Amino acid sequence: MKSGWLLWALCLSMQCNFGSLMAQSMAPAPPAAVRPARPTPPARDPHTSGYVTAKELPDATVAPKDADGNFILGPTHIPAPEMTPQAGVPQGTVSTFTMQSSDSKIYPGIAREANTFGTADPTDPAKMVVTTSHPAPYTRRVTVYVPKQYVPGTAAPFIVGADGPDQALFTVLDNLIAQHRVPVIIAISIGNGSGDAQGSERGLEYDTMSGLYAEFVEKQVLPLVEGQYNVKLTKDPEGRATMGGSSGGSCALIMAWYHTELYHRVLTYSGTYVNQQWPSNPQTPHGAWEFHEHLIPNSPRKPLRIWMEVGDRDHLNSNALRDNMHDWVVANENMARVLAAKGYHYQFVFARNAGHTDRDVKQQTLPEALEYIWQGYPVAGTKN
Repeated sequence: MKSGWLLWALCLSMQCNFGSLMAQSMAPAPPAAVRPARPTPPARDPHTSGYVTAKELPDATVAPKDADGNFILGPTHIPAPEMTPQAGVPQGTVSTFTMQSSDSKIYPGIAREANTFGTADPTDPAKMVVTTSHPAPYTRRVTVYVPKQYVPGTAAPFIVGADGPDQALFTVLDNLIAQHRVPVIIAISIGNGSGDAQGSERGLEYDTMSGLYAEFVEKQVLPLVEGQYNVKLTKDPEGRATMGGSSGGSCALIMAWYHTELYHRVLTYSGTYVNQQWPSNPQTPHGAWEFHEHLIPNSPRKPLRIWMEVGDRDHLNSNALRDNMHDWVVANENMARVLAAKGYHYQFVFARNAGHTDRDVKQQTLPEALEYIWQGYPVAGTKN
């Protein structure tokens, strides 16, 4: 009798355990972490108190190509004719190669786990804590534009762009070079190492306040470009430019700031001159916000020429930090103010009816922006 009771209890227990396991296996998985939706930024007024004084431009026009200072674009953004391939204009060759993370000692690769994000450090509201970043491989593409007019063996000026490939850049260069409005420029459009923001490879490359990314380009990218495409890239920093949008834009300035012996010309759309750096660096604890907070005001003027743009609906507090250092409009306004105070050659464009790295604004302004940053460099067939 006792053994029968034990057998019945054992069977009941096994059924219960099996049922529990089945229930667990059939239960829905916990939802993946979801970053809260970004609120739509309000449209900022370029005449807000504390913003730089800027000149209102007639709607659908752009700033003069040879004028320093601050300008306000109207709300209508019509693509410049140079953004479209033109009949009879020589077209450069566009080629692409890939780079593996395993080939780089500078950037062996990191990634943040999917559906995870950083959190604000409870002891420091300006610091992001990321616990889910880990080593990870990547492949990046590098796209190279060589204009038809390039003479093999000659040292060519060039522009390095972030987040490539940038077909719009290649098209506009075809047209501007043919019209003798810019030099015969080679363009090197470098893809990022994947991801975005703190804990990602892209964030590490673009938001770090150091000369490391410029050194990566110099040592590991440019030699491949010269070797594979039979081109010679100038060593003269006056013939070297950087460009990018968002964190790619702040990266463009970081490259030139920390290696002014390499680059003198910078072009940025919606530059991330905010506090995005990770890991934190005690020398620049506020990331690229340090440019207008400390670095530019407290440093001798560097031989840089800078073109910058920001949209009236650009990013505002786009991540978990509430540090008062995540307003892209304020950051770019501050940049314009400190650049003017130090006597830099710069042009700042505030675009109405425009979001972050606004495509329509780029289509409207890129030809003028390129002409502006290449001022003073010899252009064949002109008196520039």
